[in-house]
Parts: sequence; C-alpha cells; structure tokens
Amino acid sequence: MFSVGTIPGGTPQSPEPGAASASFPSLAPVSGRGEAEEEEDNEQEPAEIYLCALWTSGYLGIAYYDTSDSTIHFMPDAPDHESLKLLQRVLDEINPRSVVTSAKQDENMTRFLGKLASQEHREPKRPEIVFLPSVDFGLEISKQRLLAGNYSFIPDSMTTTEKILFLSSIIPFDCLLTVRALGGLLKFLGRRRIGVELEDYNVSVPILGFKKFVLTHLVSIDQDTYSVLQIFKSESHPSVYKVASGLKEGLSLFGILNRCHCKWGQKLLRLWFTRPTHDLGELNSRLDVIQFFLLPQNLDMAQMLHRLLGHIKNVPLILKRMKLSHTKVSDWQVLYKTVYSALGLRDACRSLPQSIQLFQDIAQEFSDDLYHIASLIGKVVDFEGSLAENRFTVLPNIDPEIDEKKRRLMGLPSFLTEVARKELENLDSRIPSCSVIYIPLIGFLLCIPRLPFMVEASDFEIEGLDFMFLSEEKLHYRSARTKELDALLGDLHCDIRDQETLLMYQLQCQVLARAAVLTRVLDLASRLDVLLALASAARDYGYSRPRYSPQLLGVRILNGRHPLMELCARTFVPNSAECGGDKGRIKVITGPNSSGKSIYLKQVGLITFMALVGSFVPAEEAEIGAVDAIFTRIHSCESISLGLSTFMIDLNQVAKAVNNATKQSLVLIDEFGKGTNTVDGLALLAAVLRHWLALGPMCPHIFVATNFLSLVQLQLLPQGPLVQYLTMETCEDGDDLVFFYQVSDLIRSGKPIKPVKELLKEKQMENCQTLVDKFLKLDLEDPSLDLDIFMSQEVLPAATGIL
Repeated sequence: MFSVGTIPGGTPQSPEPGAASASFPSLAPVSGRGEAEEEEDNEQEPAEIYLCALWTSGYLGIAYYDTSDSTIHFMPDAPDHESLKLLQRVLDEINPRSVVTSAKQDENMTRFLGKLASQEHREPKRPEIVFLPSVDFGLEISKQRLLAGNYSFIPDSMTTTEKILFLSSIIPFDCLLTVRALGGLLKFLGRRRIGVELEDYNVSVPILGFKKFVLTHLVSIDQDTYSVLQIFKSESHPSVYKVASGLKEGLSLFGILNRCHCKWGQKLLRLWFTRPTHDLGELNSRLDVIQFFLLPQNLDMAQMLHRLLGHIKNVPLILKRMKLSHTKVSDWQVLYKTVYSALGLRDACRSLPQSIQLFQDIAQEFSDDLYHIASLIGKVVDFEGSLAENRFTVLPNIDPEIDEKKRRLMGLPSFLTEVARKELENLDSRIPSCSVIYIPLIGFLLCIPRLPFMVEASDFEIEGLDFMFLSEEKLHYRSARTKELDALLGDLHCDIRDQETLLMYQLQCQVLARAAVLTRVLDLASRLDVLLALASAARDYGYSRPRYSPQLLGVRILNGRHPLMELCARTFVPNSAECGGDKGRIKVITGPNSSGKSIYLKQVGLITFMALVGSFVPAEEAEIGAVDAIFTRIHSCESISLGLSTFMIDLNQVAKAVNNATKQSLVLIDEFGKGTNTVDGLALLAAVLRHWLALGPMCPHIFVATNFLSLVQLQLLPQGPLVQYLTMETCEDGDDLVFFYQVSDLIRSGKPIKPVKELLKEKQMENCQTLVDKFLKLDLEDPSLDLDIFMSQEVLPAATGIL
C-alpha cells in the first residue's frame, strides 16, 4: 500500500508510519546478491529421466527425456543381443525413473522387463515400467507427433516444409525404431505432463533440443568395478540441512580430479567416467588440450579461462523457465553474465592455437548471436530496479509510454498532498488530518484516522464519502476527487507492470530463438572446464601423458602409482606392470597379507581407466593397448537385500568375467576362493585360470593376487609363456617381517626364489643331527623304554632350540 500525502490541520507532513511512498522505490544503485544466493535461485529439482525403448528383430531403439536440461536424447537403431546387454548398459548409466515401452513386445523384451521390475535391490530404486498401446508407437503417428511438436529452438516463421527439413537434419527418420521410440516418448510426456503438471493444459512440456548419443567404442565397466576401484564413492553429507537431499563425494578418483568450476563441467566429467572409450581420436584430442595447458607459459591463460567458466551457469533451467514464462529477476542477471563470459572465452580461444580442435570450435561456434543476446539484455533490463522491486523492469528510453507513466507515478506524492489539503477543507472540523493514498488494483483512496466516537460501523459513514474498509485504525473512503483521479490517471502501477511484462516476453522470444547457440556454449564450455580440471590435477600430482597402441594387446606401465594411496601414504613405492606379448597374459601375484597385492591390482586398473577417459596418468610412462572391458573380483559388495552369501557374490563376479571377457579385456582378481574351504577355493581358482589358459591367444589379460601358495607349489597351472608368477618382496628382520611393497619375479631360471635365512646358525644344524642320532639309538624292543618320557625330556627341548 502506498501513502502519498497527509495533511494534519492543513499543514503538509511526511507520510504516515508503516506506509511507503506512492512512487516506485528509489532507483539508487542496489548492490548485487552474492554467488550463494544466485546458486540457490538456480538450483532445481533432482534430475529425472524418462526412457522409451523398443526392441525388434535384434535392433534396439532408445529415446529419453532429461528434466535437468529439458532435452530429448536418442540413440540411432543399434544391434542388440537377445539378452539386451546394450539396453542394460543404458539403464545402468542413466538410471531412469520410468521405462516406457509397447504393450506388444517380443518375448525376450518381456523377460528382460520382468527381471528389471523384480530387482528390489536396484539403486537408488527400480524404475517404473509403463506399457502404452502399440498403436501409440506407430511409425506414421510418431512422425506426425515429431513434426507437430512445439519446439522453442525452431523459429515460428518457418513453414511446414522448412520445419520438416530442419528436423530431418537432427533426427534420423531412416531409423524406424528410433522414430517410433521418440513418438512413444512424446505421447508419454504429453500424458504425464512432466514438469508442467500445474500449468494450463495448453502449456506443453518444454523441449529445448534433440541430442544424439551413441555407445560405440565404449569400454565396459560394471558397478562393482566402479566401487572397488573407488572411482566413485558416495558418503553421507555432514550438513544437517542436506541429510535428506543426497550424498557427497568421498575419497575417490572422481573426487580428486573434479576441479571443475561450473556444475555442467562436473556433470560432463561424471559422464566421461561412466563412458570410458577406446576411440583414439577422441582420447588424443582430450590429451592435446591437457598437454597445452600443462606448459608453464599457459598457466595464466588456464587460470583466466577457469575464472570465466565460473560464470557459466544453468542455462537450460533458465531457458525452461522462459519457455514456461516463469523467469526470475536473477535469471536475467545469470544469463547476462553467462553470455558475456562466453564471449570472453571466445576471444581468448581465438588467440590460442587453432590446430587444437576445441579452441577452433569455441572460436567459430560462439557466434555473434551471443553478442546480440548480451546487447539486448544490457540495453533493456534495469538490473538495479529489478532487484529492488523483485520483478522485471526496463531501463529508461526503451518505451516512451512506460517512461511517461513512470514520471506520473513519481510525481504523485506532491500532487496528492495538494489533493489531501483540499479534501481536509471539506471534512468535519473534528478530523485532524487526512491523506490520499494509491493502492495498486484498488486505486486512489482518502484515508483518515479513526476518532474516539467512531465505535459502530454506522459511525463510519461520512456524507459525500463512500466507506471502503478499516485497516490499522485508519478509515478508507472514496471521494469525488479520488474517483476523478481513477478516471484521469488510471491504475498506473498495473499498467506499467503489464507493459514491462510484454517487453519481457518479447525479449524472451528473442533469446529462445537463439537457444541453439546457448546450448552449444554449454557443451563446449563444460568440455573446456573438464579438461582444465584434469590439467590442474595432472600438474599438481605429477601425472604423465599415456600412449595408445591399437596393435598392443595389453598394458605397459612404468613406475605406476595408485592415485589415491599416494595421497594418503607418506611414501609410496611405484611399481611397473606389463602384460601381453612375450610377458604373458596371466600374472599370478603372491605375498603375505598387507604386502600391497590389492593396491597393485587396483593401481593397474585405475591407470588403465584414467587413460581410457582421456586423462594423464600417475606413472612415468604408460602404453595402453586395445582394452574393451575391465572386470574385477576384489571386494564383495555385500547386501542383505541381495539374499546371497559372500561366496556366492564372489562366484557371480568371476562368472561375469568368465562369460564376457575377451582377449582385449582386463581382469583383476584378488583372493578369489577364500570365502569357502581351502581345497574348494583353490580348486575353483585353478579351474578358472586353466579355462582361460585353454583359450590360448584368446585369453584375457589377467592379474590374480592369491595366498594359495599351493597353486605354485603343486604346479596346478600348465607351464607356458602365458603365465608369469610374481611376488611382493619382503625380508625377515629378526622376528619382524619387513615389506618392500615391490613386485618382482617369483620364478627365475625355472626355480622358486627362496628367502635368505641370515639368522640360521650352524648350531641349529648340530641340534638337528643330535636329535636324529638319539632317534636312531632307540631300542624299541626294550620294555623299560617310555616313549612319553623320551618325547617330553629329549625331543621337545631339542625341537624348541632348533625352532
């Protein structure tokens, strides 16, 4: 409510307490809000993914909608086995909330979905299975849905033919299963009204773009491997305010490499970790950027780019709000900073070597549309006024009509003071003062204080005035003059808001028409952010660039280090590893407990993994061959919900490696067989290794750590070039066992290495000989011989001395 003029006894005074000025709040500079408040404004609900999948005649079509960026992702028709391994990989990676498919399905798909629905232990929860009538997945009706969709990235000026051509350049209409999956997904989104449940029915689900994703050239890694190698590790958040909202990253590979400055960079880094690849072109392009920023002369440039990337905010959320007309004041500020930071990135990358593809892409694809968007926002939006009023306001000289109405509104206080003076002259002399106020949506009112004799409602009636309401001991009336003001000036405040809202809508349309370039900005900026983060970690931890050799079957690592253990230990002993070729394919590693066998296995797995995501690695040199999968049996992921024993879980993990590992796979096995009795465990381990050895050159690359020394002593494995025995070096120092944490050959020249017993004395040999002589002198036929006395008095003391 706005108070404009108050006249006590005919003398002008200040507005009454508790009431504000009739004009807009002061246009004096208003300080900007902090980064924390901006982040809070741009936080959104946890991302939910809705997936539609169809499988027919050995081919799979997939499309899913991601609420985090309001984008539909699709995978062109891809061959998939009857066991639907490709679909299972997609589900493990994106973890959808709902899986939509046709009610008319192949038997294999039906069996797969039944198994998926029965997974009580699935993390974080099993997806909802939704069946739609098969008619909703018809090819023609799916095409019609795609062409009839309301997409903000397609200008309204496009004709139907132009729209078809435009969509054909994005969506592969020749992939029939994919088109049908997209059609079914659009039907499901329209029925569930994802994200617009409370909006009018004519408001459609926002779709800000279509993106293609493929799963070719990917390295297969299961969730157990991610867990035991500590690639990801979630912990409960220590803040009491975030207990219910989720987890935080613990000590993990992702945690130490995640130095991204924008959330979309963190999201892309996590995506790279879940999609390791053996595409050499992609991997080398990532390493080229990291190597460029590791040069000392480029350190300042890297720091400047990282500062600019810190202003790249959640653009998809802002575009989604614009699409739904829910834009906040902070959104315009964030978008303005984001666009200008993107222009800064473009200018910086234009000065960098264009031989690096990422720099070239940023320099070319950050087009002048960004400058156009920034210029429009900067010229139209009044950030200080918008923050002060918590709504969208425009700068002066944008619309003359709005400027005129604002001038009228600002001049109301002095004008209405004169009106209040004239009104007081016509009121009862017992009324000491009055004021004329303006309330948006109600208009101009005459306000007088409540007098002592005004007790009942009938006492409020004053001749010539229409009583409106009582508020805070103030009586509000309409008079002839206030009615005249309503007719003359109208509802200025609401008129101004309506006209500014119309300008905001026009500005939103201009931004949405250029949404494609903003989406591309986010993609390239997040990629640059990830590579800068990896370069920073490589610089601090002393990582080196790996080499890729498609002809090499296996890995070669010189003086490798465990990336997490070296941060926790005061000193770390590096170890080399080599498999494949003449170095053998199966490495059997023995040694005492706590000698470093498990760390060595994990070190090999982590270095290989880091190379396959395009990162520098903790080793002096690393050469990675063609690796298509990493399997592990290192740690049992026990859970009551699984209903399986520890030993059965171990068997399942090894069975997965036996059934799926190829000659290009890396298999890490630690202490397999210890969950049952020694004989059975040893037999199982030997049988599994003999099975792989029987494959000959098709044998995977296997590192096995075991305490079953009988595997070596009894020669349970056939001799040959495929097997190499290693041990963790130790030394006895008196009664203590000293660990060197160094891997060495267990067998040299065909003979096992025996530990050197430096403390073995000649007296021990003499004692042994004396004891043997006593046994030989025994006369077992002597009836007076007492063997118990002989054992206790002669043998046991001698044995104690020998040991």
